[in-house]
Amino acid sequence: MLELKNLTASAGDKTILDNINFSFDEGLVYALLGPNGSGKSTLASSIMGHPNFTLSPDSCISFEGEDITGLSADKRAKKGIFLSFQSPVPLPGVSIYQLMRHAFENKVDALTSRKKIQAFAKELDIKDELLTRSLNDDFSGGEKKKMEVLQMAMLEPKLAIFDEIDTGVDVDALKTIAQFLKKHRNPGQTFIFITHSVNLLKTILPDTTIVLKKGAVTKQGDGAMAMEIIETEGFEEKKEPAIR
Repeated sequence: MLELKNLTASAGDKTILDNINFSFDEGLVYALLGPNGSGKSTLASSIMGHPNFTLSPDSCISFEGEDITGLSADKRAKKGIFLSFQSPVPLPGVSIYQLMRHAFENKVDALTSRKKIQAFAKELDIKDELLTRSLNDDFSGGEKKKMEVLQMAMLEPKLAIFDEIDTGVDVDALKTIAQFLKKHRNPGQTFIFITHSVNLLKTILPDTTIVLKKGAVTKQGDGAMAMEIIETEGFEEKKEPAIR
């Protein structure tokens, strides 16, 4: 489904990813682990087409057999790639209803969309009042992450990347999010989780584990390896620089 060839990415004069070659298969769940600063978020952003990262000339990102290396983030999204925000930003004056209506470009009936949003919100324990307020404006960490998951479920992407969906989320909210994702993942969807949460992984049950260190894939194995690595090694290196 997604193939990375010679993926080398930099921000300014700093190289963050170094010649990554990896293929993600359709319908599988991946756990992407690594120390802070190892390039996990940069990898996710590069797949999504973040303009602040520069790829080397020989880097190639293929999605469903098509070279998307030169496509902008919005065009990649329309092809079925979704990336959750690690720190979702407020959208003043834009509610989740309005955002989804824009995302669907009026191709989905507004009433149908509204009812589906309300149903998902109920499953995620999202208060009704948050659905009409400006998205992420004065939301708690858990509320923001639940809204990210709700958007993914509405859009039904072919590939969904979750960048630390557990950060800033309490135990109960994380359990709700994990169970929701497990319930609503379509058989053909590919999920990639950037996380250090054993509780999340125990519910999601990844098929494959990938470990990044210093911008390169250093280890890969089955899903159980993710829990073993987190419980035995942990990761304590410096964080990646914030890129906006």
